[in-house]
Amino acid sequence: MYSPDTPAGLLGIEPLTRAEIQAILDRAREFRPVAETSWRKLDLLKGRMVVNLFFEASTRTRTSFEIAAKRLGADTISITAQGSSVSKGESLVDTLNTLGAMRPDAIIMRHSASGAPHFLQRHLGIPIINAGDGTHEHPTQALLDARTILDHGVRLEGLRIAIIGDIAHSRVARSNVHLLSKFGADIVLCGPASLLPRELKQLAPGVTLTTDINEAIADAGVIMMLRVQLERQHEAAFPAGEYFGSYGLRLEHLHLARPDVIVMHPGPINRGREISSEVADSQRSAILNQVENGIVVRMAVLERVLTGRGNAQAAH
Repeated sequence: MYSPDTPAGLLGIEPLTRAEIQAILDRAREFRPVAETSWRKLDLLKGRMVVNLFFEASTRTRTSFEIAAKRLGADTISITAQGSSVSKGESLVDTLNTLGAMRPDAIIMRHSASGAPHFLQRHLGIPIINAGDGTHEHPTQALLDARTILDHGVRLEGLRIAIIGDIAHSRVARSNVHLLSKFGADIVLCGPASLLPRELKQLAPGVTLTTDINEAIADAGVIMMLRVQLERQHEAAFPAGEYFGSYGLRLEHLHLARPDVIVMHPGPINRGREISSEVADSQRSAILNQVENGIVVRMAVLERVLTGRGNAQAAH
């Protein structure tokens, strides 16, 4: 995928091979600091300039990308829609042309429109990393989720994973389905019928759908809860109490899963809507592990995109 003449970014999980994904996951593990030692700054990307271009609100993704770039020695600039000329009426094309003229080495982009990073990649000769585009994909989230599962000593092959919540509007769910299916996982998508499009069953092999949370959780090794994305919904929203009663994860649900089940959530968490505080703060929760892995995974992605290191290894 990568060559010196054609900059390759990371637009999604779907185009990646299993070997390419594994190379990123392995490299992320190598970036993790040794126990009881502090992070040390590397110079692998010294002299490189990375732009964080976020047209949607973000805390975890934007901050962890910035930290990852700095720990690799790169210079970073963060731009939000509210603080850019977009708020003054400038078009996306003009904003992109302005950024391109500044010649950054990579642009990390989040946008509410599906396909926006792909448009940017075609328009500019600069590697683009997709930090979430509409309801399409969120590739680095799926990568850090996989790294978190592996860190708990769980193999992805044959693992039953329940992804529960607002599936219809979730780019996290789509990227995870693409990644986990490449490793032979058994994926169950669960949510209210109005938020569970039937066509998602065709997204990848090994995907089943159910509107019954108990059925989804039964014998699951991983339970991945999703935020209800009210900002993307056009239909009438479920009252918080009604939704939590039917699809909120509570302690009693965990007894249906495997004894060593881990609970995940991409954040931000809405306690009392999609997950109870007792579960979010329990020993079965891997939510903070996901946040920690966001940095090392994004370090691995930035190195791969800007040096081609992971691509070369995956090809052998």
